[in-house]
Amino acid sequence: MSRHTYLTMKTPEEARALWFDRIDALGKELSDEKVPLSKALHRVLSRPVEALRSSPAFHGAAMDGVAVKAEDTFTASVRKPLRLEIGRKAFWINTGHPLPVGCNAVVMVEYLNVEENGKYVVMEKAAFPWQHVRKLGEDMVATEIILSPGVEIGPYELGALAAAGVTSPEVFRRPEVAVIPSGSEIVGLDEAREEDLRAGRVLPEFNSLIFSAMIEKAGGHAHVCPIVPDDVERIRAAVVAAVESGADLVVMNAGSSAGSHDYTADVIAGMGELLVHGVAVMPGKPTALGIVEAAGRRVPVIGTPGYPVSAIVAVEEFVLPLLARWQKRGVVRRESVDVVPCNPIPSRPGMEERVRVKLGVVEGTCYAVTLPRGAGTVTSLSRADAVIPIERDREGLDAGQPVRAELLRPWDQIEGALLATGSHDNTLDLIDSMLRRTHPGFRLTSAHVGSLGGLLALRRGQCHLAGSHLLDEESGIYNRRAIREHMKGMPALLVQLVDREQGIMVLPGNPKHIVSFDDLCREDVQFINRQRGSGTRVLLDYELKKRGLSHARIRGYRDEEYTHMNVAAAVLSGRADAGLGVRSAAAALGLDFISVGVEEYDLVIPLRYAQDARILALFDVVRSEEFRRHVQSMGGYGTDRTGEIIWEYDGK
Repeated sequence: MSRHTYLTMKTPEEARALWFDRIDALGKELSDEKVPLSKALHRVLSRPVEALRSSPAFHGAAMDGVAVKAEDTFTASVRKPLRLEIGRKAFWINTGHPLPVGCNAVVMVEYLNVEENGKYVVMEKAAFPWQHVRKLGEDMVATEIILSPGVEIGPYELGALAAAGVTSPEVFRRPEVAVIPSGSEIVGLDEAREEDLRAGRVLPEFNSLIFSAMIEKAGGHAHVCPIVPDDVERIRAAVVAAVESGADLVVMNAGSSAGSHDYTADVIAGMGELLVHGVAVMPGKPTALGIVEAAGRRVPVIGTPGYPVSAIVAVEEFVLPLLARWQKRGVVRRESVDVVPCNPIPSRPGMEERVRVKLGVVEGTCYAVTLPRGAGTVTSLSRADAVIPIERDREGLDAGQPVRAELLRPWDQIEGALLATGSHDNTLDLIDSMLRRTHPGFRLTSAHVGSLGGLLALRRGQCHLAGSHLLDEESGIYNRRAIREHMKGMPALLVQLVDREQGIMVLPGNPKHIVSFDDLCREDVQFINRQRGSGTRVLLDYELKKRGLSHARIRGYRDEEYTHMNVAAAVLSGRADAGLGVRSAAAALGLDFISVGVEEYDLVIPLRYAQDARILALFDVVRSEEFRRHVQSMGGYGTDRTGEIIWEYDGK
């Protein structure tokens, strides 16, 4: 099978306009239906809603007290109190009750004196007409339009409908969206066996789960079809079945790229009209848009890429706006804020990019740290705080230059986060988990740039704390020399988090019989390294120098990863035979571990943040017995001095 080529790529705006114009030409309109209020939450109104009754439907008391005719009280004053008889010109009334005939004001009970066992009330101030009265129709008047078409019914709208006497509002029928996952290598989540996943024989299909949640949230109804293998006739049959079942929109997942087994574009073209194949956005480029015809129906179709992040971008750019368009409402726009990238962010000219970032507010400035940009890294979305869009005519973003970012989380969560950069350790995720649970509103956001990168970020004021394990080769002491060199003028606390065991991670059974650093220089050993500036990289170079070994002899010395877990994953996958990292990472993935020693992993905290409520909450967590127990259960850690301030740097 030959490879395909993309049609002329269009910007997302051009592609949407072309697709929507063709869809509009189909005359597609959603029918409406009546639903009871108990089922109306998040449905979208299809017609204007008129109040069936006024609210309130009578003049009612807004306060507890006595109802009066205001004109009867005009003579009341402090010098000449007015005495009214209960039952004749004054009437006890409770909040919400209708006013007696002839009354037009309420005097609060706090401003009344009661005489003769409640027979009379005395007031020293005149009432004015409609004082403390909810007048008939004050909220709404019968026949008044209270809600417009395209409004999503939320809790407040439910209250307005109920008050207006509208118990069965007319709403748009929910658009029916058929989701067709395809690929000979994918299986359902319940069918994925661990041994097959590890061997790379199958992949779990979960894009449809994400799509369904996004579609449901946008007011649609998703129907996930059975997985279809990479066979053009079976894919075509699945599309026909989806159209015949009444789908308003068909979403074909995977197979939209230009590979030899990517059939989506061919199927769309063969069943109708392929309008767009290739959109100038990253991730999301291999998106196909068109119209298909079957059983006398013409239905819009989108082919999304198989990689999760690319697929999600395609749904956000095209499916969600279409569902909103059909329901006569606008797309909900994310809140945006100014952020400052901590590092340069490159991009491809001619392509719009969506870069996922973590955020932290440090002394009033919101800093952004990029996450992995791979189209398959779905956790880069679940971990992201925001997305930075980069226009197609830009060649990336400069570090330190403010840009707009679209928030994926509420702003109060961003403000409550401690931003930690520097060396990676699995205990940071544990701190975040416990911090969220024990101190709601606070969390730890960590970005892994290596120990040296963390200290430099602290020096630039771009984070609150840094994880570090930089060894001084001369003294054998961790972190102090690096802090003096890179944080001069910035007093700081050095807080020990853990002692941790470093070692060489290898496959179970150690098939290459690797037992020392010398073995890493063998020609039959492929190594995976940590990035420059990381403490683990410094340790490796120290051990090589001590033994008189040249790093040039190590195959893979320049092949870098940014976390211990990624190094462990590289070894487990067979991409490398060995990698240097902590025992907890090896244990987590079932690798063998050749210990090379114990190191000190510390937190560096500028003194000016020492009394910050978030830092104090962090101390509560790391000094707790619960934290120590969890850390010890992970393996390879020592906690004897966990949480201790082991050095106070004076900045000199």
